[in-house]
Amino acid sequence: MRSERIKGRRGTDQEEKGGRKREGGIDRKPFFLLQKNFLSPLSFPSFLLSNPLSTPGGGLFTSTDPETRRISPSDVRGRVKLKVVYVVLEAQYQSALGVAVKKINADNDKVCVEIIGYLLEELRDPASYAAFQVDVASANIFIGSLIFIEELAEKIVETVGAARDSLDACLVFPSMPAVMKLNKLGTFSLAQLGAGGGGAGGGKASPFAEFMRAQRKNNDNFEESLLKLVRTLPSVLKYLPSEKAQDARNFVTSLQYWLGGNADNLENLLLNVGQEYVPALKGAGLSIADPAVFPDVGIWHPLAPRMFEDLKEYLNWYDTRSDLQFAADSPVVGLVLQRSHLVTGDEGHYSGVVSELEARGARVVPVFAGGLDFSSPVKRFFYDPLGTGRAFVGCVVSLTGFALVGGPARQDAPKAVEALKKLNVPYLCSLPLVFQTTEEWLGSELGVHPVQVALQVALPELDGALEPIVFAGRDSATVS
Repeated sequence: MRSERIKGRRGTDQEEKGGRKREGGIDRKPFFLLQKNFLSPLSFPSFLLSNPLSTPGGGLFTSTDPETRRISPSDVRGRVKLKVVYVVLEAQYQSALGVAVKKINADNDKVCVEIIGYLLEELRDPASYAAFQVDVASANIFIGSLIFIEELAEKIVETVGAARDSLDACLVFPSMPAVMKLNKLGTFSLAQLGAGGGGAGGGKASPFAEFMRAQRKNNDNFEESLLKLVRTLPSVLKYLPSEKAQDARNFVTSLQYWLGGNADNLENLLLNVGQEYVPALKGAGLSIADPAVFPDVGIWHPLAPRMFEDLKEYLNWYDTRSDLQFAADSPVVGLVLQRSHLVTGDEGHYSGVVSELEARGARVVPVFAGGLDFSSPVKRFFYDPLGTGRAFVGCVVSLTGFALVGGPARQDAPKAVEALKKLNVPYLCSLPLVFQTTEEWLGSELGVHPVQVALQVALPELDGALEPIVFAGRDSATVS
C-alpha cells in the first residue's frame, strides 16, 4: 500500500457539498443506520444496496477488475497445472502470492499454477461474482481469509459450498464460522473439530477437540488461542499414526505458511497442499521447506535488521542509529500495525508514516500483532522499560484502521478501553483505504466506503479513538 499525503479528511469530516452538510462520509441518518448494523456479524444496510450511487466506482463497491490479478503460466511444458482461487479482505497478500506463483511457473519442472484473487468487496459486483463462481467451479484449491461481512460471507458459502466436493482442497483462515466450516483437507474438516477423539479409534480427545471446547467457553481470544495452537500442535500431530491427525497437521502447517505471508512461505503453502491433496501430484517429490515463523507480537521498524520482542533491545538499536539525531525531549509516538502487511512486504504506507514522524523530530515505537487483539503489544511495549509503570509513549496512533481488540471480526470495546485508560495517553485511529482505490475515494459522493465508516470510524470511536484521518490508499494499478 502506498502512503500519500492527503489534505483534509474527505469522508470523515463534516463537509459541504451542494449546500448540504454531511458527516462521516454519508448523510447523518444513514450513518445511524450503519451504527445499528455494524455489530458482528456485520450486515450491510439494505438501503445502501438500492442507493442510486451503488454502482461500480460510485462508492459502494470498488470498480477494480479481479481479472488483472490473474496469473497463468505462459508455457505448461507438460507439467501438472493447478488452479488456485483466493478471496481476502485486503490486498496485502496479492504481491507476495504473485511472486510465489511466478517463481513456481518459472522454476518448477513438475507443477505450474494459475491463480486469481478477489477482494471481498468485489463480490458485490454481479459481474465479478459471476466470474468468481466460474473460477471456483474449475479450481483445485480455494483459499479465503478474514471473511467477516455477512452478506458477502453468504455468497462465498453458497459458491464454495456447491463446489466443495470437487475441490481438491479448501483452506479458510480466521473468518465467520459458516465460512470456516468450508475447510477441507483430506479426511479433515473444521466442522469436525471438537466432535470426537483424535486417534483412529476415538478415545482420548484430540488437541483440536480440547481447543474447540475451550473456545466455546471463552471466545474472546479466538485468534490469539489459534496462534498458540499453531505454535505447538504440528510437533505433536506429526507423531500420530491417524490419517486425520496428519490432515489436521497439514491444516495447521498451512495456517503457519499463510500467517508467515512472505513469498517463500506462500510458495511452499501452494506446493505442500498441491502435493498432499491434488491427485495428479501425489508422490511428486516436490522440494518443500518448513514454514518461516515470525513473532506473534513485536516491534518493527523499516530500517531495523529484524523484528524485536523486547522494548529495551529495540531502544538499544534505535538510540544508536547514525542516520538521525533526536532532541532529548523529543516526543515518542506509539504506532499500532498489522503484522500481515509486514510479513507480506506490503508496508510502504507504514514506512511512510514512520519516516514522516521521524523527519518532524518524533521518535517512534511501531508495534504489531499477528492476531486481532492489538491490546497485547500496547500493554507490552508502550510502558517505561525501566519498570516505573509510566507510559513511555506520549500518544498512540493505530494505522490498522480497525478496533483495537477484534479487528474487522468483532469488537471487545471494554478490553480496549481498559488497556487505553491504563496507558492514559491520546489515542488516534488513522484509516488506510481498504475497500476502494484512492481515485474512487476522491471521486465518490460517499467519500469513505460505508462499510469502512462502520468498521474503521465508528467501531474505533467506541474504544475512544480520535481523528479518523485517511492516511494512505492504493491507486488502481497497485490494487490489481
